[in-house]
Amino acid sequence: MDTNFSDDFLVKGKFSIAKTSTEYKGRLTKEEGEELLIYEKEKLHELQEKLYADGSQSLLVVLQAMDAAGKDSLIEHVFGGVNPQGCSVTSFKAPSTKEYSHDFLWRHYLALPQKGMIGIFNRSHYESVLVCKVHPEYNLSEKTWTSVKDFNNTFWENRYESIRNFEKHLSQNGTTIIKIFLNVSKKEQKQRLLDRINEQEKNWKFSIGDLPERELFDQYMKAYEAAINETSKEYAPWYVLPADDKWFARVAAVQIIIDTLEKMNLKYPQLSSQDKLDLQKAKEQLENE
Repeated sequence: MDTNFSDDFLVKGKFSIAKTSTEYKGRLTKEEGEELLIYEKEKLHELQEKLYADGSQSLLVVLQAMDAAGKDSLIEHVFGGVNPQGCSVTSFKAPSTKEYSHDFLWRHYLALPQKGMIGIFNRSHYESVLVCKVHPEYNLSEKTWTSVKDFNNTFWENRYESIRNFEKHLSQNGTTIIKIFLNVSKKEQKQRLLDRINEQEKNWKFSIGDLPERELFDQYMKAYEAAINETSKEYAPWYVLPADDKWFARVAAVQIIIDTLEKMNLKYPQLSSQDKLDLQKAKEQLENE
């Protein structure tokens, strides 16, 4: 049974939300998937250590999804075994007044992973062409525009271009980018929101603001479809994962990350002849104590 899904969900050509399943329909069982995840996490740990030791490149993982699609739990289950010194997670909420006083990409630059690190964006610069496209009035907080009428097709085309340029610049300067959209159905989202209400230990996850956003589900899907089509490039590809089954989304995500790291041609530092001599002297000194 083929259990490597890293290339199955890569966006190639024109992407359509309506034609993309939110369910995993393969033969891998949940029990098999959970065992596979444990195995793959060990590989991820080894590769992350190699990335840290190499120190010449970084990896940026962008996670986008609707509420209750499983972003937080995916981060926990996929990255739970890596060295925390080599990994950072940034969750982007609504911009602050200070952040609104800069261009929309400014706060994301500040959170980029340094070389040797894995950076995870839980939501990202894409909120500016997702939430802000569904709620164009939010853009007025930037104070550059005076009316929602300013947010025409040209405005959004410029935003997509800015994102493409941003990601291309990063890729040309040592940061490999992968972007993952957790594609959850409206039906499954409803059940997960109900679970947050019905299960006391999950009550803290529920926000009353989730319901008005849920009513705009179809508008969000159109915004995601447009954003993915405009910005899925070889230097910053999008992967769309069926997310109705959380266990499968985690397995697919970890394999995508592993394959990406393997393609980065990472190397452990090589010691010079003098370094090797110094190492031998240090060994002899310790052994003779």
